[in-house]
Amino acid sequence: MSTESAIRDSIDEAATTVGSLWPIHSFVTANPLAGFEDQPFGEAVEQAATLLGGRGFPSAQTFGTALERGQIDRVILEEELTEAGYADDPETLLDRMADAADAVNGDADTAADHVDKVLTKWLSAFLDEGSAHWSMPNREAGFYTAFRGMAEYDSDIPDEGVVADLPEAPIEVIEAVLKSYPESQWVPIFEEQLAALPGWTRFIKQRAEDEGAWQSTYPISLEGYLAARLALLDAVDANIEPSNDVSNTNPADDLAQAFLRAWEATYREDLVGTVAAQSQSMDDSDTSGRPDAQLVFCIDTRSEVIRRHIEATGDYETHGYAGFFGIPMEYQGYDDDVSVDVCPPILDPQHHIIDCPTDDDTQARHDRRSGMRAAAADVIEILEANAATAYGYVETAGSGYGLSLAARTLVPGRVHDLIDAAAELVPDDHEFCEPLVHHQHTYSGDLSVGLTHEEQVEYAATAFDLMGFKEFSRLVVFTGHASETANNPYDSSLDCGACAGNPGGPSARVLAKVCNDEAVRAELRDRGFDIPEDTIFVAGQHNTTTDEVELFVDDVPESHSDDLDQLRTDLTTARENATTERAEAMGADGSTGVTETERRAADWAETRPEWGLAGNAGFVIGPRELTSGCDLDGRAFLHSYDWSTDPNGDALEAILTGPMVVTQWINAQYYFSTVDNAVYGSGSKVTQNPVGNVGVYQGNGGDLMAGLPLQSLMIADREPYHQPLRLSTVVHAPVERITDILADHEELTEILDNNWLSLTVVDPTQDHRVFHYEESLEWMPVSEQTEAHPEMPNAQAVADD
Repeated sequence: MSTESAIRDSIDEAATTVGSLWPIHSFVTANPLAGFEDQPFGEAVEQAATLLGGRGFPSAQTFGTALERGQIDRVILEEELTEAGYADDPETLLDRMADAADAVNGDADTAADHVDKVLTKWLSAFLDEGSAHWSMPNREAGFYTAFRGMAEYDSDIPDEGVVADLPEAPIEVIEAVLKSYPESQWVPIFEEQLAALPGWTRFIKQRAEDEGAWQSTYPISLEGYLAARLALLDAVDANIEPSNDVSNTNPADDLAQAFLRAWEATYREDLVGTVAAQSQSMDDSDTSGRPDAQLVFCIDTRSEVIRRHIEATGDYETHGYAGFFGIPMEYQGYDDDVSVDVCPPILDPQHHIIDCPTDDDTQARHDRRSGMRAAAADVIEILEANAATAYGYVETAGSGYGLSLAARTLVPGRVHDLIDAAAELVPDDHEFCEPLVHHQHTYSGDLSVGLTHEEQVEYAATAFDLMGFKEFSRLVVFTGHASETANNPYDSSLDCGACAGNPGGPSARVLAKVCNDEAVRAELRDRGFDIPEDTIFVAGQHNTTTDEVELFVDDVPESHSDDLDQLRTDLTTARENATTERAEAMGADGSTGVTETERRAADWAETRPEWGLAGNAGFVIGPRELTSGCDLDGRAFLHSYDWSTDPNGDALEAILTGPMVVTQWINAQYYFSTVDNAVYGSGSKVTQNPVGNVGVYQGNGGDLMAGLPLQSLMIADREPYHQPLRLSTVVHAPVERITDILADHEELTEILDNNWLSLTVVDPTQDHRVFHYEESLEWMPVSEQTEAHPEMPNAQAVADD
């Protein structure tokens, strides 16, 4: 193998330890330690601590608070501590854990710090995605070439070493710097250099892999980045020899793992107990009768709250399904300049969907009024980018602008009312546009425009298969979700994660249109989905900040007007109750839930418009009857599934390999952002500075922050609202079926065997017995169930079946 090939292979191997970071305008939650998932959780966080300096477990104070509040069962904790070899009482052990946390890190490498400062300056200039008014020259030639051309003009870069005569090709720079190091050290060297600015390198990796519009116009690669970095390190004579013998781990990590397992087991036992009890009662439940309406929500934990309150208002049936509604598409709205991916990051878009006008008069009214709104937005953008212009504008605009600033600050709730009133004057896209669903036999880039008839049938059938639909109401509502917030760099983190940090309404509209197509419905009936003639499919969008559910019903026939009126009335009631619950969770006092959530949505000084997915800890895969009527406190992802309608296990396989993996990513991001926000999160919003429309700094420069801000996780400075637990998945299905699926998917058994999440099965075919996944496709009957049913098969027997 040539030296060049060996270097490239070493870079690829080193890059596996670096996760991916999406731009903040389309924030995608992902496990920051995704590159370590091939290792047991404890070993992974230990290696990450050495490489990145991050803590991998909650603090002693966090564990202590959970213990005091009963979130950790003392009996379970004592069992875990005894099994781990600890004899002292929990309080003594927590003191020991706190003392161990005071370990001192080594001194910083000042030469490498200087290189970091230089690189972050150039990276922020090169990787800007539309916020800079003066662009870095020669970006279209690629990062390394642009850096090479500008380096001689940067007084912070010494004219020494390789920098004195930079080669044209980045691989030549790397080869020159590595010539005095044996090949066995190349991967460790690259790992440490990629970990030096992990936020930037994660973003570079994702952008290079995504190959989107910005990457195709202004290309960058890890190879080019490393070439620039190694050249700068050579110029300042920094030592790049890997320091693999230096450990930054906490000596009390083993003790912390025991506390964490007990905390997780306490939550899991409660969740599993609820599901198991409901599973037994399902045998005697009466499910006859057609519900007034069926609403399909995203599996997002915030949907659990609104679904519960909707069901309490009347005879409504709700379902959970991934919020992109199974259609991996790239979407371009009517007013949008560019397309966005609206599918999970583990999928590539397969279709290009655009909104096409169908009503000329409404379109003209929209264009006229939205044009004025866009002009105002341009003025605000200019003011934000230029302080001198801002002062002059405010002076010229006088009291009117001052009053608007004061209103935004002092009475944001009234501003929300005014925004709503103004928005009503501008027709929404769905009022005069329809998604172009039917296949156009044309392409946008590599993607076909629209869907073929066969694809439409497959997407609809897959949705109903995965959810276990057996009958259809007069109204079936596919409900996407989006957030509403002001002055928030992290607004996309509150939108639909299944839609890559974008609103889910467009996906809902596409599936509703597909299912209303008579030809599609005819084939669905042939496949066994008995869709009555009077069933109408409707799209909607759940505002997770205010809990308002908007229905897109411009073309619904008059025959269903009474159904819609009743549904709207009940949605209003459900909203009032849901917002009251959520406002209390945010510490609101003295105002109604609707008023408080609307204030938070409009207040440009509000650091916590909503809690997002904070609190997520569980994932239930099964019929809604398993959790209906149960208050899961907005902590569980809920995916509808009926094992009896899935004889081959194909639907369950799709859920385990898709939504379960995505929810584990989400859970891991919330976990690590909570346990070490400085390394894995993004610190306080108060001190953040957005950069390049791609991310945020803390302060005036440095590394891109990779995770969630403190305000999305903490209820006070040192008190987390989010309980940092690994995901507990509970599946209602035959255990043998799940064993077969896991046996076919090594990537699933890997994350389970390595304890990145847990999996428990309630088996309706074995008298609703409970089995917990252990390792290597083996299951352990839960002890309480074993005592009640001594004839239950042992773990190995279950695995062998």
